Amino acid sequence: MTNADGQIMMKQKFPSPNPSIELSIVTYYADGLKVRGMLAEPKAEGTYDGFLYLRGGIKNVGKVRPGRLVQFASEGFIVFAPFYRGNQGGEGNEDFAGEDRKDAFSAFELLRTHPRVSKVHIFGFSRGGVMALLTAIHFPEAASVVTWGGVSDMFLTYVERKDLRRMMKRVIGGTPTKFPDRYKYRTPLFHLEKLQVPTLIIHGVKDQNVSIDHSYRLEKRLKVLDKKVETWYFDSFTHYFPPQVNREVVRDLTKWMKNQ
Repeated sequence: MTNADGQIMMKQKFPSPNPSIELSIVTYYADGLKVRGMLAEPKAEGTYDGFLYLRGGIKNVGKVRPGRLVQFASEGFIVFAPFYRGNQGGEGNEDFAGEDRKDAFSAFELLRTHPRVSKVHIFGFSRGGVMALLTAIHFPEAASVVTWGGVSDMFLTYVERKDLRRMMKRVIGGTPTKFPDRYKYRTPLFHLEKLQVPTLIIHGVKDQNVSIDHSYRLEKRLKVLDKKVETWYFDSFTHYFPPQVNREVVRDLTKWMKNQ
């Protein structure tokens, strides 16, 4: 990482659905690239916990939704969500939890050096789960990490998601059999010894996009290593929770974060 990582180069206001939350599109440095992301800041003065929001999907699938960031900011956080390199006007090419993890690392730095941020929590949804865990491993000083419907094992994703295999082979350079080390590098399960951060795992048992096995494997490994972990499994839900439940879980998880 370079000294410039996490530095904001440009900030443009973006229309906010909530009058008490200010939204901006930010261009920041990550690994020598100009990467873009969205920042949500409560207008009320004072310091807040930082909330690093790591999105799922790749390219145009799973794009950052302003309403979602506002939802978390409304719980009393300054929220930043990187779009990842190569997206929405950013330089470079997205790498599916490879080198683009540095976009998340620099985003953590951006929040950590924000004048109104006290401590930083990490949140990942879906593919963002991998990004969140890798970032939490990299920054032992993070306050907490939450993974929701999160990927924890790239080998398992390759096996389960036939529809993603072409993309994974293209981005990662081949199959897990051919390049096990590349998949290992992208799989946090192999690096959890270094994790120092309290972890919360949220998952719908009926998830077809990211199977519950990702969370079971993560939980098992963390428990073997005697790490601090809590799990919230929902028997009747898939990858997407009904709006009412979703709101409740957001309230509960932000409360959990603040207690860490």
